[in-house]
Amino acid sequence: MQDIDLSFLTSQVLWAAFALAAIFGAIAQRTHFCTMGAVSDIVTMGDWTRMRMWVMAMGVAIIGFNAMVGLGWVSAADTLYAGPRLIWLSALVGGLLFGFGMVLASGCGSKTLVRIGAGNLKSLVVFFVLGLAAFATLRGITGVLRVNTVDAVHLELPAGQDLPSLVSSLTGWGLPASAWSLGLLVGGACLAWAWARPEGRSGNTLLAGLGIGAVIVGVWWVSGRLGFVAEHPDTLEAAFLATNSRRMESLSFVAPYAYVLDWLIYFSDTSKTLTLGIVTCAGVVAGSAVQALASGTFRWEGFRDAEDTANHLVGAGLMGVGGVTAMGCTIGQGLSGISTLSLGSFLALAGILGGAVLAFKYQTWRLERRA
Repeated sequence: MQDIDLSFLTSQVLWAAFALAAIFGAIAQRTHFCTMGAVSDIVTMGDWTRMRMWVMAMGVAIIGFNAMVGLGWVSAADTLYAGPRLIWLSALVGGLLFGFGMVLASGCGSKTLVRIGAGNLKSLVVFFVLGLAAFATLRGITGVLRVNTVDAVHLELPAGQDLPSLVSSLTGWGLPASAWSLGLLVGGACLAWAWARPEGRSGNTLLAGLGIGAVIVGVWWVSGRLGFVAEHPDTLEAAFLATNSRRMESLSFVAPYAYVLDWLIYFSDTSKTLTLGIVTCAGVVAGSAVQALASGTFRWEGFRDAEDTANHLVGAGLMGVGGVTAMGCTIGQGLSGISTLSLGSFLALAGILGGAVLAFKYQTWRLERRA
């Protein structure tokens, strides 16, 4: 492959990922898609509508990703989520920290970007603090702590930790058959639950669930199919273009915050190039901004008082540390990771939901104490 062709292909990957992320941002802004909001609606009002959006998106992502595995287009083993090393304690502890933090910070990583696009200056502060905390947990002081504590507790699963690979190794089924069967079974169950009640079949719920799930699958295809090079001319090895992990990636919004800051700070360093994670962060902001301006919902918003500021700063820090420790956020693990049917993703998701519920109970306790 010629260098000019490789450069052109990289540009295609980046532009396609940006466009898909912009669609994600526009849909999330229009439909109020938000994992924290979904948990809040259940805890405070018993309303499961936004949770049905999220579970529907899971179902679409699971079916779509495993259909591609069944067709031989991609492999879960080429992602961050399905390797043989199951760092189960990191997934649980990191998820717990992230879930608690997202409640304090009024939303997860994706919601922060959506709010920035709609004019929320609080979320801009959250972005920088989350990105700094994520960077420190990738390569800095909290990263050393992570590696020497929770990451040291792990299980080795030679077949990989994604359910199709595990089932295939235990039963002797071929991987494509396992992926098709489990993808349809688990993904179909998610869709059936989401559509079981009328609110799960309403316009905005369908737009969010089907649209965002399709975006996750689309980015997997862009990274794992369009951006895959069987023999990179520089290394003569298989490569996935424009990814920080050097593996195929889909949407995630914790570590990419750190990559955005790294790219901005060291912009003059020619080794710092745009990656899928960086452009998808920008795409979500752009898509949300277009939707907010078009609908007349764009407005500037700042912190209410010192307590509001403190909550957002602490929440952003917890999300940065927790998201990197858990290897993802409500989108990174809750949709992209879950779509691979990775055991680690299920554990991280459980931690995130548990942390969010604890945070809401903590806030209720504080309100009652004041009263």
